[in-house]
Amino acid sequence: MSKKHYDDHLADFYSWMVGDFLEKKEEFQKFLETNNIYPSNTKVAIDLGAGHGIQSVALLGSGFDVTAIDFSDQLLKELSTNSEGQVATIAADIRSIKEYGRLNPELIICCGDTITHLESKSEATQLIADCERILVAGGKLILSFRDYSSELADHQRFIPVKSDASRILTCILEYGKEKVKVTDLLYEKTGDQWNQKVSSYEKVRVNPVEVVEAIENCGMSILFNEPINRMQTIVAKKTTNS
Repeated sequence: MSKKHYDDHLADFYSWMVGDFLEKKEEFQKFLETNNIYPSNTKVAIDLGAGHGIQSVALLGSGFDVTAIDFSDQLLKELSTNSEGQVATIAADIRSIKEYGRLNPELIICCGDTITHLESKSEATQLIADCERILVAGGKLILSFRDYSSELADHQRFIPVKSDASRILTCILEYGKEKVKVTDLLYEKTGDQWNQKVSSYEKVRVNPVEVVEAIENCGMSILFNEPINRMQTIVAKKTTNS
């Protein structure tokens, strides 16, 4: 996974890049309400790759007891501030999710393209299986990720992410067979001087069809499967006590 990229580069401007926290939090909370996702059993929700806490705080507002897992200490500190300390945080790799079955989660979420940061499609499949295994019966899994199965060509590979008077962020994509190399090109202005920062990492070219197959192979049923804000978003439900 791309922990070094976050520690050395992305964490410093992650919250700026994502946008207005309150607006994004309310957007996700509305998604939960629309899809009838609310505490109905243990009340426990786990947020994998929680970042600075948009989804975690939305879950908190919906009545869940939330545990956030992320490998970035810096982003988890921001999350604690954003949640006023009401979300439990764990600095860990999301691939360790199977170790937290003792929490008896009724909801696990992995949003914001986190799943593509894994090393391979097989790791994504394993993560889904591990989530299903520790969910209580009737529990739900929410995934959101970018569909990299189709290649962008030529100038389309250069994506203007965000800019303001002091920062300009561009993302450049280079496609391989199984992965896409992502280069974050950031210009920051200090006084009259613009400074360039560059960092690259790889994402897995996750295919929504393959993700659905992995979910259904675990015996889960698909409740929702649509793109939202260019993120493929899936809600699945565990129907057994496996």
